[in-house]
Amino acid sequence: MNLEITHTNNIFNVTGSLDRRNIHLFKKQFRNVFDKASSITVSIENLTSIDRYGVSAIAQLHNEALVKNKRLSIIGLGQGSMCNRVKTEEAA
Repeated sequence: MNLEITHTNNIFNVTGSLDRRNIHLFKKQFRNVFDKASSITVSIENLTSIDRYGVSAIAQLHNEALVKNKRLSIIGLGQGSMCNRVKTEEAA
């Protein structure tokens, strides 16, 4: 499944697969997002799959929020593999 990112106000819904093939779309969508908003919410509830590149992209967005002293909320667990992958990435 392809990646689709929709947004209303400062709430972004990520749907589909977030992986190596489409990570550039995710990064493009969130490039300079904190220059325009002080707070955003990203819903990953509709993610069907994610690989380590997707997890890394979400972590980079989190780090950018910290550096710029902005608020980032990530809601939803996506599929069960998302939770497991994040735990694996943290342990590594």
